[in-house]
Amino acid sequence: MIRPDIVARRIGAEGQPIAIVDGFHSDPDALRAAAAGAVFEPGRHHYPGIRATLPIDYFALVRPALVPVLREVFGHAGGIELLDASFSIVTTPPAELTVVQRLPHVDAVQPGRIALVHYLAPEGGDGTAFFRHRATGFEAIDAARSPDYLASLNAEVGAEAPPQAYPFGDTPLFERIAHVEARYNRAVIYRSALLHSGAIAPDAPLDADPSTGRLTVTAFLSTV
Repeated sequence: MIRPDIVARRIGAEGQPIAIVDGFHSDPDALRAAAAGAVFEPGRHHYPGIRATLPIDYFALVRPALVPVLREVFGHAGGIELLDASFSIVTTPPAELTVVQRLPHVDAVQPGRIALVHYLAPEGGDGTAFFRHRATGFEAIDAARSPDYLASLNAEVGAEAPPQAYPFGDTPLFERIAHVEARYNRAVIYRSALLHSGAIAPDAPLDADPSTGRLTVTAFLSTV
């Protein structure tokens, strides 16, 4: 068995840790085959695409890579609770994005929350970008920062709506501070409080077919 290749980075002025893991799953081709036979439905929680149920053994097979990352990169040596996980494909055309979908976002402000994106398109495709909010300088939004951040962002968006596009590079409101390139069977793991977005290129095809679209696994964990 090929051992996962784990690289840790610190990004931005705040030095937040992220982990990039190549060879994350022992059989990515089997995962793609499972996705090809899965039933996809519209995503929830502002996800701009479709989602489907994962094979039941997914986390057992990625545990050898995930556990050391949580321990050594994020300092979590205790238990792990799975909050949500699914196959995911971005499909929403830029012209149909809501205002929320046109902005970088955080997945949770609670401590101990971890997000994971596992890229499963063989050609790579679009990865994940991380951002700094220009007005506040924030790169991560916890519960203490959230009121000031939302007040500032709501005022900015109320004055001028963001462009009808996915957040890809720098924008008037946000500076891109890091970009993780998508590669087949690579995962990026980061704290859910980091401002981020799928780095969806303006000319991305946004194909709903799991064999040709931007197939990923997205997961959200809570650590103890």
